[in-house]
Amino acid sequence: MSPLRFPGSRRRGRFPFPQQRQPQQRQPQRRQAQPGQRRPAFGRGAGGGLKARLMIALAIAAFAFISYYMKPGDVNETTGETERVAMTEETEEIQLGLQAAPKMVGQHGGPTRSVADQDRVDRVGWQLLEALNRDLDEKNRQNLGSKLRNPYYKAFRFTLLADKQTVNAFALPGGQVFVTHALYDQLETEGQLAGVLGHEIGHVIMRHGNKRMAKQGMYQGLAGAMGVLSDGGQGGQMGQMIASALSMKYGRDHELESDDWGVKLCGLAGYDPNAMKGVMKILEKSSGGKGPPEFMSTHPKPANRVEFIERAIEKYYPNGVPDGLRP
Repeated sequence: MSPLRFPGSRRRGRFPFPQQRQPQQRQPQRRQAQPGQRRPAFGRGAGGGLKARLMIALAIAAFAFISYYMKPGDVNETTGETERVAMTEETEEIQLGLQAAPKMVGQHGGPTRSVADQDRVDRVGWQLLEALNRDLDEKNRQNLGSKLRNPYYKAFRFTLLADKQTVNAFALPGGQVFVTHALYDQLETEGQLAGVLGHEIGHVIMRHGNKRMAKQGMYQGLAGAMGVLSDGGQGGQMGQMIASALSMKYGRDHELESDDWGVKLCGLAGYDPNAMKGVMKILEKSSGGKGPPEFMSTHPKPANRVEFIERAIEKYYPNGVPDGLRP
């Protein structure tokens, strides 16, 4: 007998099974960007873009930190401490100050017309510098390996400005020191003048302007990193605010450090450092007690500086300020 065959069978003696159709794969359709709609620049979707921005922001921040903290540092010849500065040569600081000085003088009405007042400022300023030199020489004698000196000594210039409206004193890198007539005319004693000039000398020998220039690059780098992370949105503005706040905090620390030098130099030159507290009262009065909150200012409030000055006096004179110092 011949085997039975069923219609549609392909092989003998077997039932045909219906053939399954393979499902057709759909090709993914690309979504057309709507007018005004931006495609993600990196990765797929918002998550990829954020990840890319995060990587770039971290790279910028890391570069800013490394650029600052990998600086070799330079020894301060007055203190012997190693510092991170933008300019390692004192001659560069001196030249920068000399270049900027004419503009500062012009902004404040030029130098004073009073020869007697200018002579007084010069005399007190150089008394402070001579006292510092004697102190450094004594430290070098006590430590034979020490070679401390004031590299800006010959470059210092003290200028009384004709400005009778702005109560201020300031210093440029390298030794250019300025006091406005508006502040000078309110000083009650020569000791107060010594306190003002000693404070500004402190800014110069501690290289505060130089240090701030070195650190400013790091602050700007951090602000730029936040701007990238926020894709240019409000985070960029926040980054600038944070960088500004850090810079202001850095400036306030420098002011207190200079107050410490003012106390020290006054005593070394034979002036009563308590006179500096009177200067703070003058500054407080001139501001009318107004001004921005301390955390948004480059200067600590005068009332807080008085407390710091008192602590500095206790540090240098633990047994009390000796008698006979000029007020």
